[in-house]
Amino acid sequence: MINLNHLNYCYRSGVNVLHDITAEIEPGIHLLMGENGAGKTTLLHIMAGLRYPRTATECTIDDVSTSLRLPSVLSKVFLLTDDMVFPYPTIAEMERYHAPFYPNFDAALLAENLSEFGINPRDSINNFSLGTRKKAYLAYALALRTDILLLDEPANGLDIDSKTVLLRMLSRNITDNQTVIISTHTIWDFQNLFDGVLVLSQGRLVLAEKVWTIVKSLAFVNSLEPISNALYLTQNMGRFQAIVPNDGTLDTAIDYVLLYTALHSPQQSIITQTVKNAR
Repeated sequence: MINLNHLNYCYRSGVNVLHDITAEIEPGIHLLMGENGAGKTTLLHIMAGLRYPRTATECTIDDVSTSLRLPSVLSKVFLLTDDMVFPYPTIAEMERYHAPFYPNFDAALLAENLSEFGINPRDSINNFSLGTRKKAYLAYALALRTDILLLDEPANGLDIDSKTVLLRMLSRNITDNQTVIISTHTIWDFQNLFDGVLVLSQGRLVLAEKVWTIVKSLAFVNSLEPISNALYLTQNMGRFQAIVPNDGTLDTAIDYVLLYTALHSPQQSIITQTVKNAR
């Protein structure tokens, strides 16, 4: 489990990036949303032990501080960023020299993932297109089977068919004991996978909830007419889109874009309080 305990982070320039973030992130697939500059990538870096919070207790994995960078913790977590470059020229060499540091690595799963993407592990990564390189990295990251997998914009560079393969691969590869955090602006690529939602706004965590808690407390509806009991209401292309309290009779899927917009509006507090009351 990832524990964030009043987490703060400040750049050396004095700019505060993350402010008093507290959350317990349990196993499951979690969506991380936030505007550009909200601190999403910085938060992932702290979880991976690549940046250091103010104190060692502010970010822990299984009660051990990530800032200590202990091998026992680092072997449980892998961060795949959008700009990552692997240190070895082929996936086969990554498997030989890098994978042994991860005790849950599954060689058979890697072979299956690469085959599904149509990639030869002995081909030079430098000769891959951007999309093929991303597919190779994703196939490898998933095969590491780390307790915690952090993915920053994993769908960037992928075509429509490859996104479909990735969704299928995530469903097949991720176990019930793993914690996966997907930071993305293209929410619709993964919207049916999420078990939890984390939303940052200007460096503050405004929502950290399980999907079932959100749908139990809120309903996402649209209509040709204004909706009187809306907690949040907007109009788009002639239709009204709203978030309304769920009295137990409404069964709707989360509109993540509408939720994101509502949480960046003056109605943020009433939305979050309604969700908290349903816990």
